[in-house]
Amino acid sequence: MLRAATALFLLAPVTAQAASPPLFAERWIGGTLDQEPVTQVQALDADTFVIRQSIKTNFEAPFLYLLFGRDKALLIDSGAKDGQIRPTVDRLIAGWLAARGRKSIPLVVAHSHSHGDHVAGDAAFRERADTTVVGLKPAEVASFFAIKSWPDEIAKFDLGGRALSIIPTPGHQSAAIMVYDPRLKILLSGDTLYPGRLYVPVNFMAENRASIDRLVRFAARHPVRWALGAHIEMTRTPGKDYGHEAPSHPDEHALELPGASIGQLRAGLKAPLDKPDVPQIGPDFIIMPVAPRPQ
Repeated sequence: MLRAATALFLLAPVTAQAASPPLFAERWIGGTLDQEPVTQVQALDADTFVIRQSIKTNFEAPFLYLLFGRDKALLIDSGAKDGQIRPTVDRLIAGWLAARGRKSIPLVVAHSHSHGDHVAGDAAFRERADTTVVGLKPAEVASFFAIKSWPDEIAKFDLGGRALSIIPTPGHQSAAIMVYDPRLKILLSGDTLYPGRLYVPVNFMAENRASIDRLVRFAARHPVRWALGAHIEMTRTPGKDYGHEAPSHPDEHALELPGASIGQLRAGLKAPLDKPDVPQIGPDFIIMPVAPRPQ
């Protein structure tokens, strides 16, 4: 847990818990039981699945997203080291196909960004038939999604009757993207916005601010009900996070953040944020500047 002496940049929490009933029917696995499955799946609808990797397999316990359209499926992230993501994805795809009397659907594996805890499962998918794994460099991401002007252009990616928006958001990492689904009005926000520590290298703070400014403009034209990120690192106590590599997450914050969190993030980024490890602590997330990194 962070205890740096810095003022809250948000005066009151605008949490998913307070805004409306929880989005998910079950509480997420958080390492609090002696035994838990290696993954947990909850559906947002018949074509949208949220997967959590167990904290017992990797302390990062990332969230992954599987979305289906008529013509293809999209998996965002492949999990952290020691995850067993492909069997879960294969099972979900098989069930989706069986319910529709179909035999196959192409799968695209893309990434919220290219850090190891989001790409460690790529090798298992490269061996999978009818599957494309998107590259990890900004140029490869831009090429696949036909983004001609990275990071300023927002691209459409149609799964077949389900056109998603691909939003470049470099800052946390140079190849970062968010994915907006207008059907459910959800924003898959990766490590750029989630209930936890939002790490930004100080040498890429300007890029991060520019990304969030673009996101705010996008959200002004496209309603965002929920932002769904890639981790949970906050407790339900405003401003209080779990320690790094905590083995369990009792009393965990909800995964979903309301759309208003986008504006709150931009407000928090107005602070100087030029000193590594001096955070801006908000009720639902913490902006954490870190030492310069290559990207």
